[in-house]
Amino acid sequence: MSDTDIKERQADWRHRPLGWITAAMARLPFWALYGVADMLFVVLYYLAGYRRKAVRSNLEGSFPEKSRKELRSIERSFYRNFADYIVETLKLLHVSDREMRRRMTFSGVEVIDKALADGRPVVCYFAHIGNWEWAPSITLWSRLKAGEDAEFCQIYRPLRDKWFDALMLRIRGRFGAVSLPKRRSFLDLLRYRKEGMPTVTGFMSDQKPSHGDTIHVVSFLNRPTAIITGTETVCRRLDALPVYWHMSKTGRGRYHIDVTPMEADLSREFALTDLYARLLEENIRENPALWLWSHKRWKHPVTFEMNGQKA
Repeated sequence: MSDTDIKERQADWRHRPLGWITAAMARLPFWALYGVADMLFVVLYYLAGYRRKAVRSNLEGSFPEKSRKELRSIERSFYRNFADYIVETLKLLHVSDREMRRRMTFSGVEVIDKALADGRPVVCYFAHIGNWEWAPSITLWSRLKAGEDAEFCQIYRPLRDKWFDALMLRIRGRFGAVSLPKRRSFLDLLRYRKEGMPTVTGFMSDQKPSHGDTIHVVSFLNRPTAIITGTETVCRRLDALPVYWHMSKTGRGRYHIDVTPMEADLSREFALTDLYARLLEENIRENPALWLWSHKRWKHPVTFEMNGQKA
């Protein structure tokens, strides 16, 4: 037996208890899961202080007009939402289609269906708002069947830990969506187009630009911010229909996505990226606690003079 095989077996034994725990939690009813989330909130916020310095810095820089009391209220609400997100994501391992349709609703899906029926791919600008892991359940709302009439795709970054990577792929594929590794996603989408299979693909475009992308700096949440441009590049090359997924939370464990066509002057470079930044900021300001504030999004400050450089 090789050293690699030994390490993989050891990792499998270490992860086995996690597998039992996640499987057991997924079978809990929602009311019990939210009891777990309440305890998890206390651990994350009060005991561990998970990335609280980064969250606080991000909020203070984004909303200088808000009082300390208002910022702390948003901060606590963020951690409560984050705890809910964790248990809700695990619930995807054992939840019925009917229950998911009741809790994750969509409007405007007919816009996507029409484009796909016409053979045109769709690019969905999305963000880490609410429970983004529930968004692939759009397959339950489309009149097109995933894998037959169209492919419902999402871009993801493979995790280093193979066990966790396999778990997340299982979760993200629960409703028939296909996860495309970011590094080769454009080639995969081109292959689908060559095969005559229309695609709708979700891009989490609120992170920092990928290495090699052209830097495009916009005014976003009170500071210069470099926004991902690769999504627009893919959209233009595929001649895809761009839409924005506006996420809102209608109650605990209940979310809604409104599919909004993105109308921009495509003769102007990065017109879609600029529009996305504006729509995302409006989305965040509606309910700031829903966005994922724990990432160090402004760790490396940028200036408008950096426009056009490579990340």
